[in-house]
Amino acid sequence: MNVYVRDLTRELGRKGVGVDVFTRSQDEHVPHVLHDLGYGNRIVHIRAGPEVPMVKTELIEYLPKFLEGIIQFSQAKGLTYDLIHSHYWLSGLAALDMRDLWSVPVIQMFHTLAVMKNRVARSEHEAESTIRVDAEKRLLREVDRVVAATQAEVAQIQWLYQIGTENVVVIPPGVDTSHFYPIANDEAKEFAGISQEKRIILYVGRIETLKGIDTLLRAIAQLIEDGVFRNTPFGLLVIGGDANLSVEDTNAEMLRLKEISESLGLGEVVSFLGKCDQDILHYYYSAADIVVVPSHYESFGLVALEAMACGTPVVASETGGLVFLIRDGETGFHVPAGDVDSLVDRLTRLLQDDVLLARLGSQAAAYAKGYDWAQITDQILDLYGTLLPKTA
Repeated sequence: MNVYVRDLTRELGRKGVGVDVFTRSQDEHVPHVLHDLGYGNRIVHIRAGPEVPMVKTELIEYLPKFLEGIIQFSQAKGLTYDLIHSHYWLSGLAALDMRDLWSVPVIQMFHTLAVMKNRVARSEHEAESTIRVDAEKRLLREVDRVVAATQAEVAQIQWLYQIGTENVVVIPPGVDTSHFYPIANDEAKEFAGISQEKRIILYVGRIETLKGIDTLLRAIAQLIEDGVFRNTPFGLLVIGGDANLSVEDTNAEMLRLKEISESLGLGEVVSFLGKCDQDILHYYYSAADIVVVPSHYESFGLVALEAMACGTPVVASETGGLVFLIRDGETGFHVPAGDVDSLVDRLTRLLQDDVLLARLGSQAAAYAKGYDWAQITDQILDLYGTLLPKTA
């Protein structure tokens, strides 16, 4: 979501649209107004509660303070806005109150849906609150437009929330093709410090249960047992979370995954690299033979799009937006979520057929160009235009 907001705001700036991005301050040492988005567009960090990271279930308590901060900033600067584009349910609730004050339209994008997350949750701890579910229902009824990433999300809204979708518009996220583009595999491996002879499978994303990383680990163990890498050095890179934290500070899912890795004898094969700066992530995509997105739920799958833009085939779960984003047999493959055998089958097929691997990678890069942010932002601007007064 942060990448989406950043890249959309930058492209809007290029097209002459002024944007202020309001977010809650999480660090008192970071300036409260940052000009990091170009073209005069700003990030405004609002003091609302302790200026530290907080779990999302606590954030709603500080929503009134967040609203107050936005109003104070706009009044102090003498600003008026033409439109509010809110992201995630908490920001959507704030947007509804600001709409009442400013008399401007609200466009909402959820990025993920609580009911869908609850359908794949494996424990009560992973389930989203009824507060969030109710808030999403309210937003679906009251905002002027909802942006859905794919037709799958439209269907989820219609059938799981039992709400009409007349005000829902499908506009997918974009990718910065000036940054995510194919880099020669040898050059990418040299940058990342990876042996030139090594075959690489890559996972990028958050470290949480619904991402299905355990399925990928079990598939890797099966590939090794099947002898797929008998004569080839190989590694699985896991980018996400923080691999350098102490056991006490590592989240439960990271600990679980490391335990699974050790129990499967993958200690020397799997590297948990922790977080990776977006500025260098394209080197890892290009260094990989295959990117795997084994999630149980993805509203869109931005990692898959970034990987394809770098010319790397993607093997992804047949769920949510990934069904629409990955063209099965053309830019990668679909597999049923949680199905180790199917994942092993597709990975084996790609790893043993360099011609197929290269063809899918080339087609993936060409396909991803259709999602360039310049084109996606034009669709967003068209949507804005339908809600703003027509000027002579």
